[in-house]
Amino acid sequence: MSLTATQARALAWLALAVAAWWLLSLLSPVLLPFVVAAVMAYALHPAVEALHARRVPRWLGAGVAIVLLMVVLLAVALMIVPVVTRQLPLLREQIPPLFEQLNLWLAPWAQRFGINAEIDVNLVRDVLRRMVSGHEGELIDRLLSSLRIGGSAVAAVLGNLVLMPIVAYYLLLDWSGLVARCKALVPPRWQHSTQRFLDETDEVLGQYLRGQLLVMGILAVFYTVALAGVGLSLALPIGVFTGLAVFVPYLGFGLGLVLGLLAALLQFQSLTGVLLVAAVYAVGQVLESLYLTPRLLGERIGLHPIAVIFALMAFGHVFGFVGVLIALPASAVLLVAVRRLQAVYVGSPLYTHGAPPSRSAQDGEG
Repeated sequence: MSLTATQARALAWLALAVAAWWLLSLLSPVLLPFVVAAVMAYALHPAVEALHARRVPRWLGAGVAIVLLMVVLLAVALMIVPVVTRQLPLLREQIPPLFEQLNLWLAPWAQRFGINAEIDVNLVRDVLRRMVSGHEGELIDRLLSSLRIGGSAVAAVLGNLVLMPIVAYYLLLDWSGLVARCKALVPPRWQHSTQRFLDETDEVLGQYLRGQLLVMGILAVFYTVALAGVGLSLALPIGVFTGLAVFVPYLGFGLGLVLGLLAALLQFQSLTGVLLVAAVYAVGQVLESLYLTPRLLGERIGLHPIAVIFALMAFGHVFGFVGVLIALPASAVLLVAVRRLQAVYVGSPLYTHGAPPSRSAQDGEG
């Protein structure tokens, strides 16, 4: 059976799509640092172009942009590491007395119902002593073993952390040329429509990045001020980290919550102080989920607040944690595609066939 020219083209594009999907699946473990580097280059490209317009050499502008980004990330890490290292040694001394106080309240109350709910404080003290006092190396070894990763995997992670800024730097040096070469692969008859699609996508993604930065800044200020208001001494580092970490949905908030509750437990040594910090995070999560993200991100990229919540849940369900990360940017790109499909559909005979004449046409006939 012979194929028509249209069928042959369709089969050729289908074969190319299957081959590309197979190649991406095969190389997925290697592609991650390059994809992250491409995202970094895309985000930093406008800054490099702005510097180049001021007669700053492109190699220097790319280097400055990469270095500034690395400094910001390093500053956030250095802000949190001292908090963790300062609080962990206090666990051995301060948590057992807290459990003793809990026993004084819980045991008599539980005995009324014939329940023995007393906590073995000595066991807790021994566990904390093994975890915190000189056995951190064994704890890390057990953690790595449970995660089924070894020294080679750790070395690969560290190598990728070094590789990503290097790849991003070289991408920034030749970003315009690389984009032009990719566009040249598009068939000439599709280049105009493809360019319009890319321009609209670029505008939507730019609005998303600006909206995300605005959400991060507002939440960093909120958590810092609110935690300081309840008297937490580590309000600044924990508040800034929580605000910036919301770029990673759920995980960033969860890490900030754990750090905040741990600091409150060790500082206040009372249930009231811990509940106050928990209330701050509850208010912050409601503010982020129900107002900031739907309004500042959804409206900027043209997504309804319900669509934003649905996108986070749907991408998370299908792709897991990575899906949560890419949910809103991917939804922004899909939104552009849906708008174009809607315009094609509205202008197609399938939509217009049998429609009553417009009011202006009826007036003209009259």
